[in-house]
Amino acid sequence: MLTREIGNSGVKASGVGLGTWAIGGWMWGGTNEEDSVAAIQASLDAGITLVDTAPAYGMGRSEEIVGKALKGRRDEVVLVSKCGLVWHTQKGNYFFDQQDKPVHRYLGKDSIIYEVEQSLKRLGTDYLDVFITHWQDPTTPVDETLEAMLALKSQGKIRATGASNLSVEDLNAYIAAGQLDCIQEQYSMVHRTIEAEIMPICVLNGISVLSYSSLALGLLTGKIGPDRTFEGDDLRKDNPLFSMVNRQKIAAVMDEIAPICAAHNATSAQIIIAWTLQQPGITFSLCGARNPAQAIENANAGRIRLSQDDIAQINSAAVNHLTNLDG
Repeated sequence: MLTREIGNSGVKASGVGLGTWAIGGWMWGGTNEEDSVAAIQASLDAGITLVDTAPAYGMGRSEEIVGKALKGRRDEVVLVSKCGLVWHTQKGNYFFDQQDKPVHRYLGKDSIIYEVEQSLKRLGTDYLDVFITHWQDPTTPVDETLEAMLALKSQGKIRATGASNLSVEDLNAYIAAGQLDCIQEQYSMVHRTIEAEIMPICVLNGISVLSYSSLALGLLTGKIGPDRTFEGDDLRKDNPLFSMVNRQKIAAVMDEIAPICAAHNATSAQIIIAWTLQQPGITFSLCGARNPAQAIENANAGRIRLSQDDIAQINSAAVNHLTNLDG
């Protein structure tokens, strides 16, 4: 299993991480706790050590499920959670409603201290390996936010600091304010915005990049055909990324990379994850799993090493078919 360090924190984790947004059920059409616990435990059994969650994933539901799954296995895991999307206060900026409660973006010191304690309780642990600001709060100075996080680090409640969903200005403000070990940003073959400015800054400053939605909400698994439909609050239901035209373009990519999959005895999803991990500046690839089979498939992608010829062929397929994707 590919293993890498998170910035300069000394914390090392598997290159493939388990993302647990879907496990929280919110915007994914609900959740099955038994399957979710099994998926988390199968991930660990298969060599994944990086598990990422957040309070906002189902208003604490994801953290609770992760905590149950990790009972007795906490020392096997590099555990990541987040702060900054809050419903215990209406300070900061209103963002959205979840379960009929207004959720605000707020990263004041008082809230960060409150949030870490709530997350530790739900997760059944006394420390987090990585604590990440989930979305940025324009009402609070970055200096105050990072000062609170570094205080938690000095107390042993967190081991590394991170930030997510950043602008270039946000990233530079964190760097100026003090130690930032990692960022977490959307990145995949169909969403490469951070390559232009954010990734070069991270490389220059020794900041790890955790990519989320590495499989583009499942689109890049190669398993979403023309007949697949999405129900309820599933965020893919009306997402233009999942248009029939896009599905056809993805299918064309999968056909083109099929010989690479065969050569590595790997699925399309595994090759896409391996490709993601070999992109300059990408340190970790977070992938969701809602059952053990998906978890094991994702984990095994961390054992694939693509050649430069493989990467060139995959890049060519992306250019040929994904240049003008909807969404």
